[in-house]
Amino acid sequence: MEPIRVKILREGARLPAYGSAEAAGADLYACLEAPVVIEPGKTAFVPTGIALEVPRNCAGLIYARSGLACKRGLAPANKVGVVDSDYRGEILVALYNHGDVSQTVEHGERIAQFVITPVLTPAYETAVELSDTARNTGGFGSTGK
Repeated sequence: MEPIRVKILREGARLPAYGSAEAAGADLYACLEAPVVIEPGKTAFVPTGIALEVPRNCAGLIYARSGLACKRGLAPANKVGVVDSDYRGEILVALYNHGDVSQTVEHGERIAQFVITPVLTPAYETAVELSDTARNTGGFGSTGK
């Protein structure tokens, strides 16, 4: 795969980096002039100081870092952020504090992980009927019985 072009927007910003040789997601780092305090039940938009070029027919997905989510209760407010391939603005991470104590995010801290994945963009059309399956309209909790 071709390298991803990253534009540094602010001093102190870091390129996304993989934590291990086979990591699926590259860590995103907070780029802050001052620490950000996130109160319980609140969301803060944490800048990364970078913009990047997601390849065409792909999306960049912003996921929680398991350590940050499990140990400190901080995870993306929208569960998974989606960066479209035509977006060229700064990557921001909307961190939500699920815990019951304030959390402080420091400059350079790893705040999320970024995964690039292929995307299909089919056309949608109206249909009168849909094909039958073994499941059909069985919804929540209907499988595995």
